[in-house]
Amino acid sequence: MTETSAVTPQPTMPWQATTRKKVATLMSLVISAVVSFAIVLVTGLAGVDGFALTFFGVSFLAVAIRTFRLDSKKRKDAFVTVAIIATAVLAFSPWMSIFGSVIIKGLRGLRPNFLYETMQTTTPDDELSLGGAGHAIVGSAIMVVIATAITLPLGILSGVYLTEVRGRLTFLVRFVVQSMSGVPSIVAGLFIYTTFVNFTNAFSGMAGALALAILMLPTVARTAEEVLKLVPDDLRSASYALGARQWRTSLMVVLPTVRSGLTTASILGVARVIGETAPLLLTSLSKDSFVFNPFGGPTGSLPTYVFGLLQIGTENAINRAWAGALVLMLIVFILFSSARLIGGKDKR
Repeated sequence: MTETSAVTPQPTMPWQATTRKKVATLMSLVISAVVSFAIVLVTGLAGVDGFALTFFGVSFLAVAIRTFRLDSKKRKDAFVTVAIIATAVLAFSPWMSIFGSVIIKGLRGLRPNFLYETMQTTTPDDELSLGGAGHAIVGSAIMVVIATAITLPLGILSGVYLTEVRGRLTFLVRFVVQSMSGVPSIVAGLFIYTTFVNFTNAFSGMAGALALAILMLPTVARTAEEVLKLVPDDLRSASYALGARQWRTSLMVVLPTVRSGLTTASILGVARVIGETAPLLLTSLSKDSFVFNPFGGPTGSLPTYVFGLLQIGTENAINRAWAGALVLMLIVFILFSSARLIGGKDKR
């Protein structure tokens, strides 16, 4: 006997665009982009933003011409497709303009010595091959590490209390965490200035770390809470059935299950505060040399380094400031990429 293999029918998906339709849409967008670029060059509109606005209008005109002989349904579908793409380009163009400006201008002042030398014996007007932001990178790292060491346990405990304990103060804790999320960064700096700085009568890296910890806590706490909510109740019930107490269940079952998610929460918290300038101006100030002691007086950081050089305004000072902004943006990009990778592993 010959066996005939049954062919499983595949479901049709009429909402998917055909290859011809995709090619037509792509060609329309490419032509619109070329025409928009030419209009920007001729009229002198403002860079990327002008290109985005021009592209938005030209793309609709191109669709109107391309779909002139089509029926109303296909015409509407083409307009909506191009409208979504053009709106996305219009929304992301300012951001891409910022990123492009930081990269292009930051590369002018970025040299190998920028990452490990200091400005102790170098003036902002000196050649870019002299001096660097090594002291600012080290200062930012010290303050962020201290802030993370303070915030991470508190944020995780807050998330555990809100999701596992659910005591009488749950509403108050959640209210405080949500309120802290909206606190301006300058307020955190003023709080540490009026308490810690006035008490010690000195600016220091520790004061800056405390200000960053205040800003970092709500991000870590809210992220930890959302991550802990993903733990299935069956795991908790199984632990309770084996006779484990609530604290042991939380410590030995719940937290290890979302270890990657909690790591992501800490990384997002660091990325949230590493670029803050206002609280550091009131707590750690700045310095042109390495300071490894958190209580050793004013401490440099990347945000205050960039801010101070921009205030000087000379060509080399501005180039150094752009290079510092580029390094800071790269650090944030690495942190967010790490959070995405760790979060993806946790889902798998």
